[in-house]
Amino acid sequence: MFTISTVAELTGVGVQSLRQYEARGLVTPARSQGGTRRFSRGDIVRLRRVRELVDVGANLASIGIILDLQDENTSLRYELRRKQ
Repeated sequence: MFTISTVAELTGVGVQSLRQYEARGLVTPARSQGGTRRFSRGDIVRLRRVRELVDVGANLASIGIILDLQDENTSLRYELRRKQ
């Protein structure tokens, strides 16, 4: 698990942007007992994807839709493989 400052360094996304992404539901880090954000490796992968989309000009609302569709696609592929 990684702190917000470490994730900012790893992803190149500023701390304030990370907080904004969380507020918009683009990423949902775990919290420590003291309330500190704790980001997983999966969160970092997701944040790198968010950054890629921001870099090509997508707005945060669109990014949320894109990520939701990608997540749904992944789930459907998993279900399909499981049923085969």
